[in-house]
Amino acid sequence: MSKQATPLLTLERYLPYRLSILSNKVSTLVAQAYQNKFALSITEWRIMAVLGEYPGASADEISAKTQIEKSLISRAISKLLKRALIERQIAKEDKRRSQIQLSKTGYAVYEEIVPLSYEYEDTLLACLESDEQEMLSKLIDRLYAHAEDLEL
Repeated sequence: MSKQATPLLTLERYLPYRLSILSNKVSTLVAQAYQNKFALSITEWRIMAVLGEYPGASADEISAKTQIEKSLISRAISKLLKRALIERQIAKEDKRRSQIQLSKTGYAVYEEIVPLSYEYEDTLLACLESDEQEMLSKLIDRLYAHAEDLEL
């Protein structure tokens, strides 16, 4: 009886690996712009980005939006609180829930980083024609929705 060999997994052509590597490369490039000037980690910036769009979000909501583990979010929130870049309050309607928002200083930092982020996005996408950029965006949206449907 012959045993069939398991095919090799070629990581460089495996979509989840490729997406992860691309995400890491892009995040690192963008992070270089704000790490030096603002001393923020990627996780800290992602928290601030969520709070810029969703003021009053809880740590759980931030974790869900960023897909970053809750313990990492908790540590980053502590650092941001110590630096007074964010503020935390107990929710009036549910005393068990904390609402987090950018402080004045945090919002000023956010306003400086957002244009840099868009600049890096434009630079990255410059290798694609505008119709390719649009198609890429649609394909990413479709893959994201499909991945959501696959979750158990």
